[in-house]
Amino acid sequence: MYANVNTPQVKNRKLAWFDDVLLLGIMAILAACGLIYEYLLSHYAGRILGALEAAIYTMIGLMIVSMGIGAFAARKIRCAFTGFAVLELIVALCGALAILITASIIGFSQQLPLIIANTLGLPADQLPSGGFIGSFQNLSQYLPYVWGVLLGLMIGMEIPLIARVRQALCEEHLLHNAGTIYGADYIGAGIGAAIWVGFMLTIDIQLAAALTASFNLFAGFMFIARFWDKIRHVKLLLVGHILASGLLVILALHGPHWEQDFNNLLYKDKVVYSKATRFQQLTFTERLRAASLPPVYSMYINGRLQFSSSDEHIYHAFLVHPTLAASARHDNILIIGGGDGLGLKQVLKWQPKNVTLIDLDEGLIDIFKDPAPNIPPQLQQALLTLNGNALNDPSVNLVFDDAYNAVDKLLAKGNMFDAIIVDLPDPSHPDLNKLYSDVFYRKLKELLSRDGAITVQSTSPYHAANAFISVGNTLESAGFTVKQYHHNVPSFGEWGWSIGTLMGSDAKQRLQKMTQLPVNDPWLTPALIHGAFAFPAQFYKDKTQIKVNVLGSMQLYQYHQKAWLNDQG
Repeated sequence: MYANVNTPQVKNRKLAWFDDVLLLGIMAILAACGLIYEYLLSHYAGRILGALEAAIYTMIGLMIVSMGIGAFAARKIRCAFTGFAVLELIVALCGALAILITASIIGFSQQLPLIIANTLGLPADQLPSGGFIGSFQNLSQYLPYVWGVLLGLMIGMEIPLIARVRQALCEEHLLHNAGTIYGADYIGAGIGAAIWVGFMLTIDIQLAAALTASFNLFAGFMFIARFWDKIRHVKLLLVGHILASGLLVILALHGPHWEQDFNNLLYKDKVVYSKATRFQQLTFTERLRAASLPPVYSMYINGRLQFSSSDEHIYHAFLVHPTLAASARHDNILIIGGGDGLGLKQVLKWQPKNVTLIDLDEGLIDIFKDPAPNIPPQLQQALLTLNGNALNDPSVNLVFDDAYNAVDKLLAKGNMFDAIIVDLPDPSHPDLNKLYSDVFYRKLKELLSRDGAITVQSTSPYHAANAFISVGNTLESAGFTVKQYHHNVPSFGEWGWSIGTLMGSDAKQRLQKMTQLPVNDPWLTPALIHGAFAFPAQFYKDKTQIKVNVLGSMQLYQYHQKAWLNDQG
């Protein structure tokens, strides 16, 4: 006689197994969603408001603490089945709307002074600031963290509620309940991280939020369908999930455009093009002027101004021409950073035989090298005019890599360069700090010809004097003879550079002999170069106390952060 496989006991075991797989699958999905929400909010805070790494660390820390509090708070929910269904609906709505609501509030806070000025008839140079307006603007920038705390509290409730549901369904799960659920949670979080890195980094952040929220709703639908008879007000909750699904479709289709419109309110000029590359958020603005004058185009990376077409030539002339004028030869040049090609344009005036340009972000270079059809025609033309189409010059070799690694590869090949120009963003976050370190500069020393020169953009000597001097000290520690110089760039204020040599006269002495600039430049003159090396009498009085940026010390990053924080109050 064979046992009846359809006995009540067998059916119950199959159902229990199905329920277990369903609940663990739901837990894995929710863990993936929770991790992606952490990344989404910190990603938005970093790319739109700046300081990406600090935003990530802060967001993850806040959400982890909030999840712990949420786990305790879950004990107050009487019905685990109903509580879980309600929770997923709320998480989906908050996750989908958090970024859009944040963008709208921050955008409004930036437009508020203009609204008040227009209402009261105030002139353009007397926009109200400070007081409640300044407080509102400052507080609005913390909204992503507020959403992080709220989502963390709710995500923290998920594991205890799922554990109670499993316990209610079958007492035999008590022994391994927590371990099994945490196993599903960890695996799901790993899958979420892979989805973020492999897919969501390349799509619009609001679209990513809507897609993530859809998985919360999907988990809610599955839970309602299976435990219909155990959930209170189940029909009302089902209607809520259906309405939320319709909202997510709308947010997926139109949310990215709405979010971008709100983000554009952060900029004084009209935003004409935005693009999120794998590494950063790029924003281009346009300011129209009198009919006889061309528009002013500016580029921002993660909300920070990188150049303005009105004065970028001043910055790049001072970056490039003193370097090459102080170098004995100009045949083989290395540029680190400068993916916009603006510095490269100045280098090509010296007619080098070969130029190697290293930049991490291929997406950035593509915009300036071969603009995509979706870029407004007038912006395409302006960008190619600004850089003189330099990135398409046959003498240019483009390398897409982290500069730290790319320099090692150049050393392995035995490359040498007549001059090196380091045009990197300010050390405003930890990842860039290593590219201003003593070890990195020692590597560059091995790449530079003995009679060549190296110049490093060195932030503002006015706003961040200690950071500026630290760059010079760090170059000196690597074996260079260093001089520093500065000039006013209207869009940035007083800006500075550090120039180093290895043998013979220092760069200042070499340039003092120059009576005529070897290349044509509409701004730069030998007299301006000579005067740029002069500093106030007490500027270097604390030079010996300012530390070298040793690799791993984050010293320059700390100098830079402290200086700009103090400057901005």
